[in-house]
Amino acid sequence: MTGTGTIADAPGVQLARGVCRAFAARGLSTLCEFTLKNGRRADVVALDGAGELAIVEVKSSLADYRSDGKWWEYLDYCDRFYFAVPADFPRDILPSDCGLMVTDAYHAEILRPAPLAKLNAARRRAMLLRFAQVAGQRLTRLTDPEALIS
Repeated sequence: MTGTGTIADAPGVQLARGVCRAFAARGLSTLCEFTLKNGRRADVVALDGAGELAIVEVKSSLADYRSDGKWWEYLDYCDRFYFAVPADFPRDILPSDCGLMVTDAYHAEILRPAPLAKLNAARRRAMLLRFAQVAGQRLTRLTDPEALIS
């Protein structure tokens, strides 16, 4: 970690923040560190006004990418899947059938749009309900840190 030594200084967290800012500028809502039903934790999940879900896997370095082969387990939980990497990341090693974003702590640019793979209705409903529950719980924790939330 850098700077003050807080979790917010971690490279992956800063890159995810840039992704969230870019999605927010496009009108999407985001949640970071979102646990899926399969137990995997997505770095960023984004929800648009039509109920379409995108998952973004943030890779802060080549070593981070090479040490983590679970990204394909996210595909069943989103309509679109992206990798988000810093500008100096070797992009040619990333799968070409996934979306690609270049990000820093303040913004992200979509270099390659993610192909659309529509979720089935039951999975979409489950994901939307989970997104709403998690968002509400996180907001409650911010406004009332002593709240008892399961």
